[in-house]
Amino acid sequence: MGQPVRDYLLTLCVTAAVTYLLTGPVRKFAIAIGAMPAIRARDVHREPTPRLGGIAMFGGLCAGLIVADHLFNLNGVFELSNEPRALLSGAALIWLIGVLDDKFEIDALIKLGGQMIAAAVMVIQGLTILWLPIPGVGTVALTQWQGTLLTVALVVITINAVNFVDGLDGLAAGMVCIASAAFFLYAYRLWYGYGIEAAAPATLFAAILMGMCLGFLPHNMHPARIFMGDSGSMLIGLVLAAGAISVTGQVDPDTMKLFEGSERQATHAMLPVFIPLILPLTIIAIPAADLVLAIVRRTWNGQSPFAADRGHLHHRLLEIGHSHSRAVMIMYFWSALIAFGAVGYSVHSASMWIVLAIMGLSAVGLVLLLMPRFTPRTPYWAERFVPPRYRRDRGPVPSLAYEEKPEPGRGPEQHASEDPEMARESAERTPVAVGVSGVNGATAVGHRSRPSDRRKADSAR
Repeated sequence: MGQPVRDYLLTLCVTAAVTYLLTGPVRKFAIAIGAMPAIRARDVHREPTPRLGGIAMFGGLCAGLIVADHLFNLNGVFELSNEPRALLSGAALIWLIGVLDDKFEIDALIKLGGQMIAAAVMVIQGLTILWLPIPGVGTVALTQWQGTLLTVALVVITINAVNFVDGLDGLAAGMVCIASAAFFLYAYRLWYGYGIEAAAPATLFAAILMGMCLGFLPHNMHPARIFMGDSGSMLIGLVLAAGAISVTGQVDPDTMKLFEGSERQATHAMLPVFIPLILPLTIIAIPAADLVLAIVRRTWNGQSPFAADRGHLHHRLLEIGHSHSRAVMIMYFWSALIAFGAVGYSVHSASMWIVLAIMGLSAVGLVLLLMPRFTPRTPYWAERFVPPRYRRDRGPVPSLAYEEKPEPGRGPEQHASEDPEMARESAERTPVAVGVSGVNGATAVGHRSRPSDRRKADSAR
């Protein structure tokens, strides 16, 4: 069992390395072709940032599949199943649509149609839901049209859920990475714990998806140097949905006979084991909840469900006073709690300590939400290993009226350029008035002249 784990780790590392190394050239390419849209009203960043990060992520996906195809323990996935090829075909189509949208901003209905076509391409090649294990009923076989419609709906919902949550630096990639890690543990347990070969493709998809996200995150953490864009968010959403589809309806309950009795009784008794299969959206519960709330909010206000706004969960975290990084970490926390909680409950639902642990961690999360202005500080011995914003103050903060005299021959620009960390820390601690340059100043990096100031300057001339 150790050898397959090493093969998965190798595939993950190669995928992450290729994605990481490609992101730098892709950023230069995006800047060269002008894939840097102007800042919109709903954006929280202050400077135009290149998109097209999905190009590097797609390169990592291809590299991961190629490496897995040449590994002894993973080669059987490609020989016994057509699902990896189906995933690559659908991913290539949705990635191409995303690249065009990042450059030319195509219509939302066209993107929706492209998502449905990409899902249909995977269905045609065999990546579809065949039957559903329903508690109390047993295994319900689906017709071809029912399986196709359910598969297309699951792909479209997952893609848009991930796309909707992609509003802060590192948020979508980190949340999908957490979800794929939880799903990998579940699929790996099905494959090697119960000997179910049908779970092998889903295990491989989860490992590759983790590598794609981990390779892109260093470039995308706040402050982001590049955005994944729709080419990246729709791509990772499709891969995540493909993993859930690959397992859902493909696993026969009779192959997991842990209980005596009929198939109906076994399915009912093993409900916790099938939770991530029947409800794969529990793995991405936070993006799915954000998607549903966004549709209801926009429809209630008479807007299109695809109209962009600033009412997402991460926007509301910024509005109540959380910083950019802290809002992202809170979203990470809730995603990990729900995803790993569902997987832990599926392993053994009779353990009360799992429920108690989830309740305790939920209480901790609520406390963190109610303390938006609390800034953690690290011990002095660990300050060199953390960003400047988590370090303690060495002395009293000078008043705003105090101005340090520069040394002869050295301007203030030279002082700031010599110590970029000090300049960044000073900029982060600069108080910004509420409502100026973003939400509660959480993303402000400098001062913008107000219209009244500009009118005064023009009149003085």
